[in-house]
Amino acid sequence: MITTSRTSPLLAYFAHPLALVESDDIGNGTRIWAFAHVMSGARVGKDCNLCDHCFVESGATLGDHVTVKNGVCIWDRVSIGDFVFVGPNAVFTNDPNPRAAIKKNRDQLAETVVREHATIGANATIVCGVEIGRYAFVGAGAVIIRPVLDFALMVGNPARHIGWMCACGHKLPLHQQAHDGFRFVCSHCRRSFIFAGGRPTFS
Repeated sequence: MITTSRTSPLLAYFAHPLALVESDDIGNGTRIWAFAHVMSGARVGKDCNLCDHCFVESGATLGDHVTVKNGVCIWDRVSIGDFVFVGPNAVFTNDPNPRAAIKKNRDQLAETVVREHATIGANATIVCGVEIGRYAFVGAGAVIIRPVLDFALMVGNPARHIGWMCACGHKLPLHQQAHDGFRFVCSHCRRSFIFAGGRPTFS
């Protein structure tokens, strides 16, 4: 079934007949699969892939070319950048101190930001109020409780920084404490990196 976006007849996305799509802000070419639910007020960019049993709450934002695998809930005040991969059953949160008896308004929820090209591994948990940097790689089952640097590789519970990842998805041969000005080349894609300001950047 091809569903035409209600915001513009020029934009079209695919919604499985068993998906529930209430948002008027779905980008061209996005695919929403069975038993996914996108609430009114959520924004999903173009060419995204939302797999079975995903939930996107009002106020959540997904950029373009985002992949969200099965069983992921993306809550209000979670913002996901372009080309982010979210693995199956990854967990986001938005309340830093939840109590069932204490009702909170949106301003009391904590914002979580996942920057472009980051990867969130299967079953990872992202505690609210953090920012995950560009091209960062959160390993399967990791529990993120503090901000993650660009290109950082994070594993464990609580997650610890064990190295750096290239934009191509391979681990970089760079020690975590490399000094500023250190230059290196990824052996897989041949991108050039320089370690500056305590982190790698590529050209």
